[in-house]
Amino acid sequence: MKKAILFFSIVCLLVLVFAGYKIASELRMQKEEINDFNELAELITESTTTQEQTEPSTEPKNNDISADSEPTPIISTRNLAPLFERNEDCIGWVYIEGTAIDYPVMHTPNEPQRYLRKNFDKEYSTAGVPFLNGNCTLECDNLILYGHNMKNGTMFSDVTQYRNKDYYTAHPVIEFETVQGLKRYAVFAVAQIKNNDGWYAFHLAADESEYDSKIAEIKSRSLYVTEITPMYGQQLITLSTCYGATKSDRIIVIGVEIHE
Repeated sequence: MKKAILFFSIVCLLVLVFAGYKIASELRMQKEEINDFNELAELITESTTTQEQTEPSTEPKNNDISADSEPTPIISTRNLAPLFERNEDCIGWVYIEGTAIDYPVMHTPNEPQRYLRKNFDKEYSTAGVPFLNGNCTLECDNLILYGHNMKNGTMFSDVTQYRNKDYYTAHPVIEFETVQGLKRYAVFAVAQIKNNDGWYAFHLAADESEYDSKIAEIKSRSLYVTEITPMYGQQLITLSTCYGATKSDRIIVIGVEIHE
């Protein structure tokens, strides 16, 4: 009997030691991943501009979004060239003020999910790096970006906070900067969907009718109503992450390009 108790105690101790080791390893990896992204952010140095530009309001109204004029890329203080040189798969940087969303964005059309579990330097990572849908290009009508919903609050975990309209009100603008310049998108819809939802197949609208139909559909499925209705010719951006009771559940935040 004593031997059985001793054996059971040893087994329990080994299980506890192994569990502790796994937890410590996971925490260490998460810390390293955060440090890696901080290092990438440090590579983005300030650049100077030769023309003055007025900073637009961060609380867009519906009449601020016009399809009558061409969008004017905002001159940014970010310098993404070092990132492009370090990894040719990097195409830009996504940012939402006041949130944890402040990351490089990757694009690998021939291997769409390459960075699902790889870091910026192509090594294994639980957090991965946000990436653009493999069927998208920077000229698409709907840019779909994926990122993990990490328990430590990093990556696209803050996308789930948009379930609350007050959070949307406080964080209404998504920034996405690429070689084409910095674009700003006003959030207009938030929806909980499945990973096979038709929205993920919407990259290019065949015509104005299809565009308007897609907009009407997604607005009807939004968790709440906003005053913004995109107009044909305005580019959309979709941030997607896991959220829900099953592995197929997703939440998406959709913004429309602000024409300054």
